[in-house]
Parts: sequence; C-alpha cells; structure tokens
Amino acid sequence: MTIEQQLIDKSYYEMFMEGHSGEQPAQVLGEAYFLEQKKEIPELSVIRFAQGEIYFHHKDYEAAIFKWENIHNDLGEWAKKNTADAYMELELHATAEEIYKAIRTESLVLQTEVLLQLFSLYVHQGKLDKAVQTIKEAVLLNPDYPDVTELARAFFEKHQDWGNAIELAVNEGVRTSSLKWFEVLNGYIDQGAARKLEPVYFLDALKTVFYKDESRFEKLSVSLWQHYQNQSSSHQWLKDFNGMMLELEADRSYAWHELSAMYRETYLQLITGNYYVKELTPLVPELLVNWVRITDSANAVHASAALLAWNKLFAGLDSNAVADAENLIERSSLYNGGLEDSYKLFMDIKKWALKNDLPLGQRLEWIVEELLDLDNSHVLVAGRPGSGKSAFINYVLGKPVLGEDTSSISMFKAGEDAAFSEVTDSRLIMMKDLPQYQENEAAAGLEGEKVAFNCRVPVPFLQENRIALIDTPGVKGSGRASGELAHYLPLADSILYVINAAEGLVEEDLLALERIRESAPFKKVHFLLNKVDAIHDQREAERLVDEISAQVRSYFPQGKVFAFSSHYGSREQLADLAGFFDDSLSRDWYELRTQSVLVYIQRALSYLLDKRVEVENSLQEDIRWNEEMVTKLNGAINQLSDIEEEKTRTITKSYQSIKDRMRKKLEEEIPGILRGTSELVTEDSDFRKIHLELNDAMNERVQQYLEDSVLPEFYGSIQKWIALTTEEFNHSQAYLYEMGEGFNELYGEEKIRLECDFKVLDDWRRDADRMTSGVRMEKVNILLRFTPSQFLLKSAGKLFGAIPQNKGMLYNRYKQFLENEDYSESVDAIVSKFMQQFELFEKALERDIKIFFRNPFNVLNMTVEETLNTIEANGQALSKMKENPEAYRDPITLFELRKLQYERMVRV
Repeated sequence: MTIEQQLIDKSYYEMFMEGHSGEQPAQVLGEAYFLEQKKEIPELSVIRFAQGEIYFHHKDYEAAIFKWENIHNDLGEWAKKNTADAYMELELHATAEEIYKAIRTESLVLQTEVLLQLFSLYVHQGKLDKAVQTIKEAVLLNPDYPDVTELARAFFEKHQDWGNAIELAVNEGVRTSSLKWFEVLNGYIDQGAARKLEPVYFLDALKTVFYKDESRFEKLSVSLWQHYQNQSSSHQWLKDFNGMMLELEADRSYAWHELSAMYRETYLQLITGNYYVKELTPLVPELLVNWVRITDSANAVHASAALLAWNKLFAGLDSNAVADAENLIERSSLYNGGLEDSYKLFMDIKKWALKNDLPLGQRLEWIVEELLDLDNSHVLVAGRPGSGKSAFINYVLGKPVLGEDTSSISMFKAGEDAAFSEVTDSRLIMMKDLPQYQENEAAAGLEGEKVAFNCRVPVPFLQENRIALIDTPGVKGSGRASGELAHYLPLADSILYVINAAEGLVEEDLLALERIRESAPFKKVHFLLNKVDAIHDQREAERLVDEISAQVRSYFPQGKVFAFSSHYGSREQLADLAGFFDDSLSRDWYELRTQSVLVYIQRALSYLLDKRVEVENSLQEDIRWNEEMVTKLNGAINQLSDIEEEKTRTITKSYQSIKDRMRKKLEEEIPGILRGTSELVTEDSDFRKIHLELNDAMNERVQQYLEDSVLPEFYGSIQKWIALTTEEFNHSQAYLYEMGEGFNELYGEEKIRLECDFKVLDDWRRDADRMTSGVRMEKVNILLRFTPSQFLLKSAGKLFGAIPQNKGMLYNRYKQFLENEDYSESVDAIVSKFMQQFELFEKALERDIKIFFRNPFNVLNMTVEETLNTIEANGQALSKMKENPEAYRDPITLFELRKLQYERMVRV
C-alpha cells in the first residue's frame, strides 16, 4: 500500500507497527513518543499524526484533533484534512468546511480527497448547488481518481441533473474513448434528457465513437436523430450531423441498417410539402450524399433514386456522388413497391389540391384507382369508325350494348351483377340499368364535358380470362376523339386495333397507329381483322388475312392478328379469342401500371401549374370585374336616389295642389254659408239668445257642408291622386325590374331583385278612407268671440230684446251684422281644424315614399358591400399569391421531385 493510500485510509500509523505484531498501536506509539522526546532535537509530529489516527478510529475525535493541530512537517496539510474529518464526525460542519477550504497543497491526491469530502459535506447539508460545483471540480481536477466519475454520475442521476450527467458522459466518452460512457449517454438521450442541448454539443462524442465502434456510433446517431426530429432544432441537427458525416467519410463497408432507415424516413418527411424549397436546399443535398454513401441494400434504390431526382430537378450535387448513385441503382434489384408509392403520391396531390380548392376531378381519380386493379388485364379497343369495333365488343358481351358510333370511353369489367356509373371531372353518377347507360352514352359529350363510363357486367368470358375491355370513340384525324384516346392510353395494358378486312390497313389506320405508338411507345399493339365473312371467296379471304398480317408485322413486329367475324359460331370463336388473348396479353403489369400512374401524376401536376396561372389571372379579372360592378351599382344607387327625389317632389306637389285647391274652396264658400244664416233672424227672434242659436246654426251648416260636399270631393281627388301615384310607382318598379335584370345578366344568376314596397299605397288608401269617411268638427266660436261689434250686439240683445218696440231695430242690426261681418278669423279656424289631418298625411308622404324605395336601396347597398368584400378578399388572396408564390409552387415542385424519384426506382 502506498503512503498516499495510508494517508487516505488513516492507516499511516501502521508504519510504526513493524516488528510489534500483536501489540496495541496506542502502546507502541506511546513508547515511540517517549523515546523521541529524549532526543536532543525530537521530531514528534510524525508520532502525533499517527496517534491522531488511532484516536480517530476509536472515535476520540477531540483527542485526535488535539494531536493533529500540532503537526508542522510535511504531514501538516494532511493533518488539517484529518482534523476537518473529525469535525465532520462531530457534526461541526461549519468548522470542518472552513478547515477544508484552508488546505493548500501541491498533492493532487490530497486536493481530490478534500473536494470529495466537501462534496459529502454539502450533500449531507442539502447544499446541492455547492455539491454540484465541488464534484465537477473534482472530476475536472482528477478524472482518473478512483470512483470520482462514478460518484459524480450517481449523484447527477439521483437528483435528475441530466444536463450535468450528459456533460459528464460526453466529456468522459471523448476523453477515455470508453464505450461504457457512450452507452450511458445513449440511455440519457433515449429517456429524453437532452432537450435543452443543441445538436453541435454531441458532435465530438459522435466523432470519437465513430472511430471506436461503428455499431455504437450508429445507435447513438439514431437516438440523437429521433430525439431532435420533432423539435425546432431538427433542421440544425440535420445540418450539423450531415456536415460531420461528410468529414468522417463513412461508406457502405459497414451495414448501416438503422441509420439508412432514418435517412429514408427523414427524407420522406422533408419532401411531403410542409417546407419550402429554400428551407430544404441547405439540408437535402448533404443528406442525400451521405445517405447514398452509407445506404444498406434495403434502401439503396430509394437513396440513389432520391439523389438522382434531386440533381435532375435542382442540379449542383457532387458529380462523384451522382455517379455513385447511378452505379448503385443499376446494381440494385428491381423495386417492387412503385405502384403503391405512386398511388400514395397521387392521393397526396389530390389532398393538397382539394385543400387549395383545385380538385383534380373524379375522372382522373377513377382512372388511377382502376390502375391498381391487378386482377384484370386492360385491353383498349381502338379503330376507325365503321371498323366493327363496337360490334366486336357487343359480341364478347353477348348482347347489343354499344351502338355503332360511340362517343365516349366505356370500360367493361366482369361483375356478379350489372352496374353502370357515369364518371366526369365533377361528379360520379350511378345509373339504374343498361337502357339508362345507353341513353347517357349516346348523349355524352354534347355539353362539352368529358365523360367515362364504368360498367360491371356478368360476362363469363371477361371473368374467366380476367380481361377488362375499354371501348373508345372511333379514331379519325386529330379531333376530340383522338385526344380522348391519348388520354386513356396509359390505362391500357395492351391495345387491340380493329381493322375492317374488306378495306384492309389503309393510310388512315397507319396515321392512327402512329399516334398511338407516339403516345404509348411501351404498349403492345395487337390487331383484330374484322368482317372477314364479308369476303365470300375463302382463298381470297385467306390471302387477304396473310397480306394484312404481313403488313401489320412490318410496322409492329410483335403484333398478333386475330381474324374475327360476328357471324361465326359463338362458342368456338370465343374459345379461339380466349387463346389469342392468352398468347398475346402479358400478365406482368406491375411496372407498366406504375409507369401509367406516374403519367397521370405528371398530368395532374401540369394541370395544377396551369391552374396557378389561371387562378391568378382569374383573381385579377374578378377584381377588375367587381370594381366595374361597384361603379355600376353606385351609379344605380344614384339613379334610384334621383328617382326617389323626383317621385317625392312630383307626388308631394300633386297632393299639395289638391289640398291647396280644397283649402281655397273652403275659404271662399264658408263665409257665404255663415252669411246665409241671416235668414234665420226674424223680428220674432229672441234677441237675448239669438247669438247662441246663430252660432250653433253656423257650425251645423258648416258641418253639413263639409260632409255633403267637401269630403266627397276631397275623397275623389285623393283617389285620383292615388291612382296617378300608383302609375308613377308602377313605372318606377318596371324601371327597377329592368335595372335588376340588367345586373342579373351581368352576374349570370338571379342575384338582384329590386322589389318596391307597394303596401304604402294600401296604407294611403286606408288613410284616405279614414280622412274622408266623415268628420265631426268641434264647435267654433263664430259669434261668441269677444269683439267690439259682437259685444255691443249681444249686449243690446240682452238689454233690449225683451222690449217689443226694439225688436225691429235689433232685427235690422243682426241682419246687417251677419251679412256684412268679416268671418276670416272664424273661417281660418274652421279650415285649419278641418285640414289638420290632411296636412299630417302630407308630412308623412316623404317618409312613405322612402319606405316604398327602401328595399331596392337595401339590396343595392348590400350588393355593393358584398362586392367590396369580394374585392378585398380577392385582393388579399392575390397579394398573398404574389408575395409568397412558394406556398403554391414549392409543394408542386416537391411532388415533381417524388415523381422523378419513383420514375428512377421503376426504371422509367
């Protein structure tokens, strides 16, 4: 045992026990102390140091402290450490800490021991921050000291101090290259302890373990990759890790199964359309280069095809990496998952298109889904009009299903029961039976919409031979039928071209076949020689068949020819036809179908790219059109305001003229009525009360006049006014109807109906009846007012009315007064009371006319508001498209990237 170890264990005293076997250490040291004292210059420190150890072991800590406080030689710093240990045992922690911190020594072992003791002290006191700091100092000072790193690790793990635990594992792994520490680090990462650490923190550890053990490197890399892949720092991890991988120059000499799978998973996540291309450009090239470098056999096709696709679309990859990928994909086995991958890509495109309000259409989706049916061979039947193509299909179906000249695409596939559906870009319609199918097929395309028919028929021949027949319109020239044929050629596994035997293979057939070969160079083309029964000479028929067969093979060397007649025996000819199909049709469709799905994917992407321009132009045009509509609508509102103002002025003025005429008539005729009451005065009248009688009579005569003459006339005038107003309103309504129709023509729908409120006229009629059906005026004080002349006359009547000789005088005075009195004030009072309700009616006219036109105003104003909202929404959409074109373009670009990858994977 070394002296340092003895000092650590407090067994330094054992040096004095040599030769004293079986004796007590205290006695041996006491004797040694006694002998040392007798020397001229005694050295007692060593003995005291050893005695302190004995006291310590016997828990006489105070005695031990006393001994160690008097050590002044080289053991002095160790004595201080032991003194602090004793105070620790006495639980005098503050004193112990003070002494530990006061120790000054060059001994690495003593420094380490002091730190470990302080660490234990702080743990005991619960001072975890100080404990962390102290144990980290110990590890930094002397990491190779026994158990110091394990002690630190256990402490960090116990207190779930994962930051320091990971730091310890990383530092020790890099320092020692020990796989044990990388295993520990892997465990921390797998339990999610590295959340707050940036990826760059682990690069040195990864580099170290790479050169030590590739298997451990792969495991640690995958753990870190999985840890970062769903965090905000995922892209930084990819950048840092792949930069490191390029430096390490890893290759395929080791089978990187897990890491290669991570590359594949991450690459697929990156190109799903959730990121812009500018975000991927700094990441994907290095990722692909590294993936190809380390890929295993299971991912070789994916890795190399992904790199080649990226380089084709964006270029710029290292030429050596591209060459490596080319060689790798050529040496790899044929990929057999292309059809499923391509279909998933199509569905991703469809989902994205729907999200952006750009549906690809039911017809395209139906075609792609049919390509996934690997149970039936798709035979597309083509031919010129009159070739007998439809007759052949009817023969196979066993009934006249098709007419002579079909105008659309129909697929016939075996099914337990007959079922027919019509598929267009916008919808899928189920048809109830064969007659409805025939009716719909005959009318297909008349409205310009492209149509396909999906037919399930219980036909044994189709079922037994696993064949689906695709009928096409007759090919002629370069018209719409030829375009439709080209659209559906990728749906076919092979093509059966029907030739009229009586006419032979004419130039028009050759032109059609050339277009088919250009559109589908990989499709096998076979031939059906129809109507051979029309040639009555058997030798001539055989010669013609041989001649046409030779002619066909000169253009299509692998093409086979089947002579057919709908008049031959059904069973025998169907058997021959089945044999012909069995010989000529390849059942190896998988790769061919994959290529076809990719063709339709390319058409979908082209459609979406064109649609982008179309949508932008449409938004611009829509904004311009709606701005024009706002101008027109505001003009209509101004016109309506003018109409309302003009009608208010005309109608009000017309009513005022009636009212003013009636007022004038009242003012002219009522005075005469009042004067006419003079005839009621006689010399026999009781002049004491005559003024009361005359006042009543005047009111009654005026009341009678109003009821018998004025009100009927007034009623008639108002009715005529209402009739004229109705005519005015009708003219306004007709004009507004015409205005609304004009707008509706512009909108292309019944959007605006400017309906006026004719209930106003009903209200006016009701008011006219109420105002003119009768009026009961309150009595007016005509002769009871306090005027000088009336006062004198009434006073005279009261004074002299009882004296007979005065009656003549009073009679004359009353007659004269009644016939010459100025009744203007009374008339004005009568007229004002009578006209009051008519004037109130007049005041409401402007409001009522506004009510009449209120709905048209509301409709126009609401339409303006809606149009402005549309302009704003379209403007925002257009601005968004122009400001951020990547939001639309980049997903399509990434779809194109995936398509290119799948094309390379299936050897397109």
